[in-house]
Amino acid sequence: MSSERSIETTGENVEEAIAKGLAELGGVSPSDVIVEVLDEPSRGVFGIGARPARVRLKLFRMPAPPVPASPPPAPPPVARSAPEPQVEHDEDNDALLLEEMHEITDESAMDEDARVGKTVLNELLTKMSIHRAIIVVRRAAVPSEGESNPWLLDITGADVNALVGRRGETLTALQYITRLIASRELHHRANIVVDAGGYKLRRSRMLRDLAVRMADQAARSKRIVALEPMPPYERRIVHMALRNRTDVQTKSVGEGTSRKVTIVPR
Repeated sequence: MSSERSIETTGENVEEAIAKGLAELGGVSPSDVIVEVLDEPSRGVFGIGARPARVRLKLFRMPAPPVPASPPPAPPPVARSAPEPQVEHDEDNDALLLEEMHEITDESAMDEDARVGKTVLNELLTKMSIHRAIIVVRRAAVPSEGESNPWLLDITGADVNALVGRRGETLTALQYITRLIASRELHHRANIVVDAGGYKLRRSRMLRDLAVRMADQAARSKRIVALEPMPPYERRIVHMALRNRTDVQTKSVGEGTSRKVTIVPR
């Protein structure tokens, strides 16, 4: 451990390394730390040069101590219901974006997360020589599921395709760096999502439609339907889209970049 509030851990993949770090920090929540990926895992060539994933976790707030309480009385026996669909508690809030987003032009209506995030993103785009970029700030009018919706920083007026990259990989990296720098400035996890030309919002709508179609297919055929591997926030969109279905449930299977959602008939 490099300091009392920072720790580096390794694992076969990034998720495993993060889980080890959270455990070594006393079982804190992912929302209590800033995660910095130092090394991506590599299998090497014929096992030569293989290396594990390495991450650094920085604890910027201590979790609240548990309040001691007397054990509750045993509840009366109840009939077991079908298991709830699995929803991944991922750090990304992208899946919470609602269909109706409102543009915020008055900076006085933005909180510190939005103002700092926009400043950081502008500086990054300048250093990337992305010219004529305009950052449109949006937010959902109504919070989703009792959670605080993130501020959406949508980049327009630039080469959107170059910023999105293959399957959104460039955009994901840009969002990670923006959040990391903004979180350090704010001393708490920045509640922002970076988009480019509305890519993530369109992708979210497409995934919701796909989830419904595949759920209908699974229910009709009584067979498990497996979707393509997806990053965590996209898997969460699928879980959220189908969580109220009574005829199917969703589960995530696989490891690392091969992890995907399966739709299982009840």
